[in-house]
Amino acid sequence: MALALPVAHTSSSSSSSSSSSLLSRNSKPFPNFRTTHLNFGSQRRIHTVTPLLRSLKCLQSFSKDVKASPFSVSAIASSSQTTELVPHRLQRLVKEFKSLTVPIDRLKWVLHYASLIPPMAETSRTESNRVMGCTARVWLEAELGQDGKMRFWADSDSDVSKGMCSCLIQVLDEASPEEVMEMKTEDLAELNVGLLSGERSRVNTWHNVLVSMQKKTRRLVAEREGTAPTFEPFPSLVLTANGIEAKGSFAEAQAKYLFPEESRVQELVNVLKEKKIGVVAHFYMDPEVQGVLTAAQKHWPHISISDSLVMADSAVAMAKAGCQFVTVLGVDFMSENVRAILDQAGFEEVGVYRMSDETIGCSLADAASAPAYLNYLEAASLSPPSLHVVYINTSLETKAFAHELVPTITCTSSNVVQTILQAFAQMPELNVWYGPDSYMGANIVKLFQQMTLMTDEEITNIHPKHNLSSIKSLLPRLHYFQEGTCIVHHLFGHEVVERLKYMYCDAFLTAHLEVPGEMFSLAMEAKKREMGVVGSTQNILDFIKLKVEEAVDRNVDDHLQFVLGTESGMVTAIVAVIRSLLGSSANSKLKVEVVFPVSSDSMTKTSSDSSNSTKVGDVALPVVPGVAGGEGCSIHGGCASCPYMKMNSLSSLMKVCHNLPDVENIFGGFIAERFKKQTPQGKLIADVGCEPILHMRHFQANKELPEKLVHQVLSWEGQR
Repeated sequence: MALALPVAHTSSSSSSSSSSSLLSRNSKPFPNFRTTHLNFGSQRRIHTVTPLLRSLKCLQSFSKDVKASPFSVSAIASSSQTTELVPHRLQRLVKEFKSLTVPIDRLKWVLHYASLIPPMAETSRTESNRVMGCTARVWLEAELGQDGKMRFWADSDSDVSKGMCSCLIQVLDEASPEEVMEMKTEDLAELNVGLLSGERSRVNTWHNVLVSMQKKTRRLVAEREGTAPTFEPFPSLVLTANGIEAKGSFAEAQAKYLFPEESRVQELVNVLKEKKIGVVAHFYMDPEVQGVLTAAQKHWPHISISDSLVMADSAVAMAKAGCQFVTVLGVDFMSENVRAILDQAGFEEVGVYRMSDETIGCSLADAASAPAYLNYLEAASLSPPSLHVVYINTSLETKAFAHELVPTITCTSSNVVQTILQAFAQMPELNVWYGPDSYMGANIVKLFQQMTLMTDEEITNIHPKHNLSSIKSLLPRLHYFQEGTCIVHHLFGHEVVERLKYMYCDAFLTAHLEVPGEMFSLAMEAKKREMGVVGSTQNILDFIKLKVEEAVDRNVDDHLQFVLGTESGMVTAIVAVIRSLLGSSANSKLKVEVVFPVSSDSMTKTSSDSSNSTKVGDVALPVVPGVAGGEGCSIHGGCASCPYMKMNSLSSLMKVCHNLPDVENIFGGFIAERFKKQTPQGKLIADVGCEPILHMRHFQANKELPEKLVHQVLSWEGQR
């Protein structure tokens, strides 16, 4: 096999790296190369190449079990490559790149590098070698040599992507594993400027290929040293145009509910139509419930599955359409909000029902009702001007009491960052007090700290009224409560993160803004490469939909892998979106995998006796979501489901619906009661508690805080 490689003329082996550079600053983009033909099939040694090349087995003798690393022979231009450190190689590459000021010349530069590596054999173009997240198809192989050095091979069906791979191999081929792992995506920042008129998807190829190189390096080192972790793959669902495959018992338990019995669906639809009942449910519902509701939506339009913010809006729309009752499948603060917003909209006569006569709590809402949170707000009231930004996942009572202590606006995980930035823009000397979610608060602070590393232009793209100076100024005045967590997202901790780094670092990573710092950092790193999203449940769903749509449009065989960094109940809505996209596509080769980062301790084993095991239809399930104690999560680093959300069962929904209207008050404990209590200042909790929500709605509609709230903040003296 002969390969023609361009080699720059050099006067001596002592030539400097700048003179031996493939593209020197003072030369044309492509200098005068001579061509050396290297015959890998030859038994003779090649004595005209660098010492590095002589050391390679592939140049000593070619055999089937030893691969020839293309840049081991293409880097002939540098006579000092054996001792040149990775940072120096990268610096040399950046110098070449920056010497070309015209975008078309930079494109030619990348295409030139593409010509230096030979095509990869079809047998190596496998799914396991695919680099995820690239617009074009990219394949990467790696080998850890006996000398302890890494070798890489890459190919792509796009010459631009191939050229990018070629550049990275130029830097990291023959590097030690430590050098490969030490390189950061930030190190490639100077290669991101002016390429292809700033086409972001192409630029991300640098980052995604580097991540794949590091993943393969980590595995190869661990295998050689015998220290490879005994990680089992997380359970997952693999969707194609032809159906769904469940991998792992937990995924099987989820998948069985995606296709409910038609009789159960029809029974629900009939009673909803007959009694004019609307259903609002949160994304975190049990898969069994969501499966039936999703199927029933096709026959009854007044069923909504959404995040907590949209639930109340959907209830109002249902009331306007003539629904006489609204059933709420969620925790208690959600039904409180639905009741209060319906009253605000003038639909006091519409009945609102919960799914239990017991308290359907929330660890986060409970934290905001604790004395520690009251102390936190009292401190805020003593530091004017102050604004309390409270997460919507709190009770109406908490919102009301807080609003009388400190002017308060509600936020969601999708608008919290913009809410805080807008507040500081309208009131530059403001103190902001966020709560009660500690993880979200810490993540917001970390996000703003990362913004201090951005340019003014990048910051302005996030919020037009801010720059580097304003971000640095606001950080000392941004406070967050440090004693409140969601038990679901709390469990996405260290063990899950380590497992993700080892096995799924090149997958698409989704994370709710409430997850712990390690998971947040991992997702934010992925987000920089457009391989991740951090935000609300709706943000996660939108991100997955976008990436699948892009893959469908490319119409090539592909395997997209999404790690679901939030409550597993999201899977029903995600699967529905993916199936819809795959069903309308002619691309039968596309596979989409949804990964559940849960541990075995997040599930309950059923009886080994098939007669006593849990069944769905005729199928016995070896596990069901939720630990035996009922908590739903595991301290070992994974969470299956929210235990409070699972109090909203399908049987409860059917019982409530069949007994409406509840003339005999059998289900009195299920009614979402109006708050008749008063605040310390003698006002109705429902009235005061709704005000922060209305402030948020004004912000969402007008992109600025209402004047009433701004006036309250600036004139606050501790009393309303």
